[in-house]
Amino acid sequence: MLRERADLASIWAAADALFPVRVTRSFWDRMNPSDPADPLAVQVLPDPRELDTHSSDLEDPVGDQARSPLPWVVQKHPDRVLLLLTKRCPLYCRYCFRRTHHPAAADDPTDAEWEAALRYTEESGAHEVILSGGDPLSVSDVRLFATMDRLRPVVPVIRIHTRAPVTHPRRVTPRLVRGLQERGPVWVVVHVNHSAELGGDVDCALEGLVDAGIPVLNQSVLLRGVNDEVETLVALCEALVRRRVLPYYLHHPDRVSGNAHFRVTLERGWELYEALRRRVSGVALPAYVIDPPDGSGKVLVGERIDLACLHRKLN
Repeated sequence: MLRERADLASIWAAADALFPVRVTRSFWDRMNPSDPADPLAVQVLPDPRELDTHSSDLEDPVGDQARSPLPWVVQKHPDRVLLLLTKRCPLYCRYCFRRTHHPAAADDPTDAEWEAALRYTEESGAHEVILSGGDPLSVSDVRLFATMDRLRPVVPVIRIHTRAPVTHPRRVTPRLVRGLQERGPVWVVVHVNHSAELGGDVDCALEGLVDAGIPVLNQSVLLRGVNDEVETLVALCEALVRRRVLPYYLHHPDRVSGNAHFRVTLERGWELYEALRRRVSGVALPAYVIDPPDGSGKVLVGERIDLACLHRKLN
């Protein structure tokens, strides 16, 4: 028993040195950390397999670095700019495609870097800005609202991509909801991978946003051992729709170092998606997408015949 605990502590320390191990109390209370197959624990607790390297691993799996004109900015499309407000998150998902970026620099931009990022965005001609991270709700309301107010005169639509309503639901305060409502149109895109992540204080956070007239969409990642069964995906999509959250994207897993044990094949992903499409209504069906490493942006996984083309794009 002592050896097992020592081995676990060693794995935890080694994983944390590569990518922080942090779990919020709310998320911890929803999972069973002693069950190695628990779909929530699998997402957030370190695994010895994330210390392994694989020939298919990529340092920049979605091409963000190649499309970053300056720090904290990514632009893959002429009409959209993605701003990274921070590298901090309330909770760190072990499959995160940005996990290799975390230790490279400071967790937050300097004042000069942020001013340059905002000025670039204002002059870019973009019609839409995506606030991302890290988790953009890891910054204060003051910082978040100041960013939105600065961009609003030239950017018609702002999206906030955040997992905080799910991992740290008490972050969704009446003050935050009111501030977002006053600064519309604002779209909030959350991240739920399994229906067990929902319920309780998470439902309250989502309800507060939706009741305020803020559209809420969901992105999921297709993960081995978490949601790679059609019944699990059906339950997730239907649970989201019941909460007035639109299933938006189902992401094929990105090939970042440390997440190989989460990956499914394109063929398995397509098989699951075809089964899901036969089981849920159009409003409950997310788009199945891949974000290729060339930085060209998301690609819809279409008919089975397209899989060979996608393989070429990914390699």
